Amino acid sequence: MRILLVEDDPVLGDVMRRSLSQRGHRVDTARSLEEARHWWRTQPFDAVLLDLNLPRSAERPHDAANGLEVLREARARGDRTPVIVLTARDRTEQRIAGLDAGADDYLGKPFELAEVEARLRALIRRTHATDDTVQVGQLALDRRAGRVLLDGVAWDLPAREFEVLRELLTPPGRVVSKRMLSDKLSDADEVLGDNALEAFISRLRKKLAGSGARIRTLRGLGYVVEPDEA
Repeated sequence: MRILLVEDDPVLGDVMRRSLSQRGHRVDTARSLEEARHWWRTQPFDAVLLDLNLPRSAERPHDAANGLEVLREARARGDRTPVIVLTARDRTEQRIAGLDAGADDYLGKPFELAEVEARLRALIRRTHATDDTVQVGQLALDRRAGRVLLDGVAWDLPAREFEVLRELLTPPGRVVSKRMLSDKLSDADEVLGDNALEAFISRLRKKLAGSGARIRTLRGLGYVVEPDEA
């Protein structure tokens, strides 16, 4: 998943970013309302983790803002990216305000990182109407374990190939454009270009031979993972 993490506490933000990155996610971080607005408007995300107590900008760190502002703006422009609010504001009326503003879930601080990951998986299940484990032929994606299995055996894939395959299997049968794959698998530090993406697809196709699954190119539309009936 490509995740936008909006958290003004640099220590907590770095811990969360490292933890999510180790689980194979691409994470962009914002530490102010201004940065959150920029990222959310210019890049596609699978989920947003949103703190509520934010400065308005790095230049005005003491000018407090409420993260619900950027959430309401996103929902007003039709953006339906799943959002989990992470905040110390955990009273009933505050949770209601967050959910009414368009949040999909609400988690009070302090929290366990394992619970954040579990709630992200639940959001993906609901958003894509899919399960934690999906299978095509002998190929299976286990999101809970963060791995791909081939005929029940864990498949050791390079990180980038795993990310491409996971995106194509969320869910299987979904056509994913080259632009969408590039956007989802890029971040502020690294952009996945067309040539690199095509190379990953080519290598995955060769590795999937005989697995009962294949990656098919739909000209002008993108890629899709489907059963290989050959």
